[in-house]
Amino acid sequence: MATVIDVEAPGTRHCETTALAVLLRHEGIELSEPMLFGLGSGLAFIYWDGKNMGFPFLGGRVKPFELTRNLAGRLRLELQVQETTSPHRAWENAVAAIGAGRPLGLQLDSYHLDYFGSKVHFGGHVVAMYGYDDHDAYLVDTDQQGGTVTTSLTSLAAARAARGPMTAKHRSFTLVAPKDVPSPREVVVPAITACADAFLNPPIANLGHRGIEKAGKLVPTWLKRADDPQRDLPQAAMLMERAGTGGALFRNFYRDFLAECTGLLDSGHLRTGHGLYAEAAALWTEVAALVAQAGESADAQSLVKAGAVLGDLSRIEREAMQALSRLAE
Repeated sequence: MATVIDVEAPGTRHCETTALAVLLRHEGIELSEPMLFGLGSGLAFIYWDGKNMGFPFLGGRVKPFELTRNLAGRLRLELQVQETTSPHRAWENAVAAIGAGRPLGLQLDSYHLDYFGSKVHFGGHVVAMYGYDDHDAYLVDTDQQGGTVTTSLTSLAAARAARGPMTAKHRSFTLVAPKDVPSPREVVVPAITACADAFLNPPIANLGHRGIEKAGKLVPTWLKRADDPQRDLPQAAMLMERAGTGGALFRNFYRDFLAECTGLLDSGHLRTGHGLYAEAAALWTEVAALVAQAGESADAQSLVKAGAVLGDLSRIEREAMQALSRLAE
């Protein structure tokens, strides 16, 4: 017998904001995906490489679950988080939430999910669970992964129990909204300025605008760095554009968030930031195309061009965040 809560797939593109959209809709809160991303101060940058890594990693958002914590704090939502090392207790936690009529978010490794098209380990994947029966769990994932989907209880257990980079201990969470949820207009300024401050003042050179500048210097070496350039470079480009980023390494989301904010606030600083992020988003898509081209043709010059564009992007995003940091003045 199935136990199911009535939900609908929001038609979104990033896993964590997809789960948040489902949980918030259940609480009567309807926000666009860019607004969820922006209110969660989700934009960031990291360039990471290490001895045990097959290829460098470019990330464009804050670490998994930080966006959820940020959003819950801004909207004064009650965020109830449960973690455990026990698979049995983890399942009981999920069943209890569904039994109480509340969908829940799950952080897990997407590699084990039956419906997932790309079999790559990613321990920071987030889905919304809204029901189950004797064999399957009923989930909501991104539009790209099918929206409302099912996966076997066995596969879900394996995904939740996985350990490795970015995984959590069977993490599940629910959101409860207060009666007086702040309007986006009340909280966009602190959300934007917090994001700008982190981006402009990174603790290490791999992060923020400094990380983009570093990437600009290192990307031209990627043909030599890659074990298999024809595989590694196109995959890196795909991750920037199509792996739940909304395109342009999450810059499309932030551009659209800032555009939505211009309808809430009359600010020259905001309009400047939006214009610069519109420019940055287009350039990130260009970088991805150049990286893919380099992998397909072994053309080092394409990586040189990508490095030069990244140098421009470091400056553009720094100037954008400097303008946005002044919103609180």
